[in-house]
This record gives sequence, C-alpha cells and structure tokens, in this order.
Amino acid sequence: MSTIDIENTLGITFCERLPLAFTHGMGTQVWDEAGKAYLDFTSGWGVTCLGHSHPAVVAAIAAQAARLMQSPNAGFSYSPERAALLQQLQAVLPKGLTNTYFCNSGAEANDAALKLARKVTGKHKVVSTQGSFHGRSLNTLLVSRGTDNTSRYLPQLADISFVPHGDTAALAAALDPETAAVIVEPVQGEGGVRIPPLDWLGEVQALCRQQGALLIIDEIQTGFCRTGKFFALEHSPTPIQPDFMTMAKGIAGGFPFAAFAVNEAVNARIQKDDHGGTYCGNPLGCALSNTVIGYLREHDIASKVQLSGSFLLQALQALQRQLPQLIKQVRGLGLICAIEFHQPALARQLTLRCADEGLLVVPTRNGIIRLLPDLLVSRQDMETALATLQRVLQQTE
Repeated sequence: MSTIDIENTLGITFCERLPLAFTHGMGTQVWDEAGKAYLDFTSGWGVTCLGHSHPAVVAAIAAQAARLMQSPNAGFSYSPERAALLQQLQAVLPKGLTNTYFCNSGAEANDAALKLARKVTGKHKVVSTQGSFHGRSLNTLLVSRGTDNTSRYLPQLADISFVPHGDTAALAAALDPETAAVIVEPVQGEGGVRIPPLDWLGEVQALCRQQGALLIIDEIQTGFCRTGKFFALEHSPTPIQPDFMTMAKGIAGGFPFAAFAVNEAVNARIQKDDHGGTYCGNPLGCALSNTVIGYLREHDIASKVQLSGSFLLQALQALQRQLPQLIKQVRGLGLICAIEFHQPALARQLTLRCADEGLLVVPTRNGIIRLLPDLLVSRQDMETALATLQRVLQQTE
C-alpha cells in the first residue's frame, strides 16, 4: 500500500487533503515521493520561517538532542536552555511583557490566556472578532470565527460575543465592566489576511483600559517577522502594551513550540497550580527557538520581509488588474498575502492546479488563497511562483 492509502485506511482526517506525500525539503523547495519538486508557499502554515532544513535549525536540533531533550520533572526543575530563551525574548517582546510561559501549540497558548484572564479578573465575558481563528481546543473554539462555528460543537454561550474585525464602534458597544478580556489578531490569518485600520489596536487597547478588560493579542501567525515587524502590533502608531500576548508557528522554525507572555500586573495574580504542562519549555524546543530568534535578530530578517512582501504584494496587485473578472481583491502585509476570488469554489480548484504545476499555496475558507513563503524566500523563487500562479489563473479564465 502507498503512503496515501495507508493514511486513508488507518488514519483519521478532518480535511480534504492534497494527494501528495512529501519526503524532504531544502529552503523554499520540497520534494514528494515521486521525486517531483515544489515551491512551498505555505511554510507548513507559517512555521518553517527559515525554510526547510536550514543549517542553523538542523545544527541546533542535533546539538541539543545529543545533550537533553526533556528535563527530569519538566516544569518542576530549572533549565539553562529555558533561561537563555527567556533572556532572548526580553529583547524583542513589546514593552511591559515581563514574564513568559512556554507550551506546545498556539491553541494551547490561547487556551491558557483565556483561562487565566478569567481567573485573574474574576469575570467570564470575552469578546472576539468575526472571522477570527484562535485554535481548535474547546476553549479557543468558543472565540473563533463566530457563533456559526461554535454552535457546531456546543450551545451558544451568553458570555462570548463577536464583533467585526476592525470595527471600534461595535467593540465599544460589546464591552462592559463585566468583560474579562478581548482577544484579537493584529491581522486575521485564517480569516483571509484581514488587515484592520492602522490605529485600530490602539483603539481596542483604550477601550479595554476604560472597561477594565484584559487585552489578549494573538501573534501566533503574525509574530516573528512575518509581517515585516518582529510582531505585527508594532505597525500600530499607538504603542501597544497587551496584558497577554500569545506566540507560536515561527517561534521555533517548524518545531512544535509556543508561548504566552504577560505583564507584571497579570503575573502578580497568577498562583501555583493555575497552569502547567508536561513539556512547558523542554530543552530541545527552547534551544531551537533561541537559535531561530537569534537568527531573525542578527540578520535583520524583518527588513528583508518588508522588501520581499512589498514586491510580492505589488505583483499580486498587477495580477488582479490583469484578471479582474477572477480576482476580487488581494491583501498583504509582509509575507502573509491573500488572493480573494469572486467565485469561492475557485480556491480549492486553483490550489490543486497550482500543486500540479509545482506550487503549494494555502486554501482558506470563503474563496481565498493565502501565500505564506518562508521569510528567506528569494526574488527568483517569488518570480517563479508568480509566473506559475499567473499561468494557472489564465488557464482558468
């Protein structure tokens, strides 16, 4: 039996997969079992920020795995690798975020932030945004997309509400003194690269302060230079000082790792047994994350992403002008871009056709394709990907 047959027979899948099995990668390229090469403009949903098999990543994994992968008693003991990563993060975290906890995934980080926000405030109400995505655990599903999504798994809860992303007036109407927290993405990822007005985060922050609600910024997809800043909240003209900030994906170059950081006021109200985990900053994950963040800082990858992202967005805008009957809108900030089609069904069709032509893209609900190349993607690879995309779209037309 083939790899695909075995997985279809013995595994459980919750999505419609591409009929491809990948074996290895290098940089922006990956190869399938048949030896065919592809340009990967998904980065594994944005996690392989330095590309596949980057020498720094490979060396960090090998060196730490040879020493210690998991500490005895995990969170009950201290770790030199964890201490080094905490110091590294303090150089890049937004002002005011003083304490950090490590975990395994973005959903886990958001789940903990929501739980702790309710605990430290003694309140239960949470406001999220329509079209958002914060994870697939029960707690994070409650605040993802909207009630049309949450009702699939559980009854609608009165203490969870959704407002349009970027709508300050709607948020002001939803907030009250009983609100524990507001959770927002600076740029919606799964929602289709929705970019709010420039100072919207500043307005959200002001409203939270007025009502005594905690501000949770979800930087899981946008953090670690993805948008051309180390964190997307840095684009705001108003300095943003969240109470919680959650991080994952690019934090460790492809290794399952995540974190959330809090300010001093929140940290002072966190007590023993409020949270925990088996791995909670295992030495392997910490050593790798430390290497990745150090590389991003040392090589000023944020500036490179600004240039690459500008080139990519301008090329997509030119493509839209050529094919306005197919492309409804293009959006982007740094190296997170979206192409929205007039006909939603095209997204899945074009994902398959691009794969046939050697280009991997991310299909997103509501007729959108996302482009998430690694942060080191070359101009030549972007030009090749754009030419492939143009050819596929013209054939579709």
